[in-house]
Amino acid sequence: MKLGFVSAILDTWTYEEMMDFASEHGFECVEVACWPQGKAERRYAGVSHIDAERVLEDDAYAEHVNGYAKEKGVEISSLAFYPNTLDPDPEKRAATVAHLKALIKASAKLGVGMVTTFIGRDQTKSVEENLELVKEVWPSIIELAEQENVKIGIENCPMLFGRDQWPGGQNLMTTPAVWRKVFEILPSKNLGINYDPSHFVWQMIDYVKPIYEFKDKIFHVHYKDIKVYRDKLNDCGIMAYPLDFMSPKLPGLGDVDWGKYVSALTDIGYDGYTCIEIEDKAFEGSKERVEASLIVSQRYLKQFVI
Repeated sequence: MKLGFVSAILDTWTYEEMMDFASEHGFECVEVACWPQGKAERRYAGVSHIDAERVLEDDAYAEHVNGYAKEKGVEISSLAFYPNTLDPDPEKRAATVAHLKALIKASAKLGVGMVTTFIGRDQTKSVEENLELVKEVWPSIIELAEQENVKIGIENCPMLFGRDQWPGGQNLMTTPAVWRKVFEILPSKNLGINYDPSHFVWQMIDYVKPIYEFKDKIFHVHYKDIKVYRDKLNDCGIMAYPLDFMSPKLPGLGDVDWGKYVSALTDIGYDGYTCIEIEDKAFEGSKERVEASLIVSQRYLKQFVI
């Protein structure tokens, strides 16, 4: 397994500065944030270390992206874009799908062969209604991925944190039960999972068992922790907004048993990319604390990942 990080946390760094940091601190790979150019709509979103559209239009730029990564000895694990492809607003949905397709083409051109994203969800509709939307929106995306020989890894984050995403959240592929249904609708070898155990913790789901069932569908892995505050949960219950009773933490500072998690990954023979994702508010506020969050996480995970 190769150990790296999701680049979105280094939001004010240039691509070159971000890769310099990864190289200097011995990270083997980076999942590179590739949002459209413009204002971020939420925390950790809107970061763009690689301009996908420019990659497609400018061969010199594409060569620079690859050349700089090779010079620094850091692999690009994936081009990352986590929007809502099933947004109820037709214009937003169309723009999101268009950028995702550009990412697929850019990933192929750069020789990365991976895009990590969300399946999306209309948060006001039921699971069954959203599965019908998947049938409408996703076949053309998958067809392009197959044509370009690019894998798509869907992260299992419900995108349900507070009132803005209530009641259903903005990402459908959040549980093993839904994974099975989506893979039946889209039976493609190019569609898989970007596996993040933290999202299962606060949903009260076993985060180890699905690794074995979906071993052939795990394309990419995240290392992020979650801390459930039992006193708060006892007060508000699981029907509350999730951030009322939990908080993202650095690996090792939450409730994930990382030894069991990585052990399961080694059981199935996973030898791909594994990336630290930082969303711990306790490590924000300065460049130094942000950088420290990645270094501390790397130090902790190296006892498991070799």
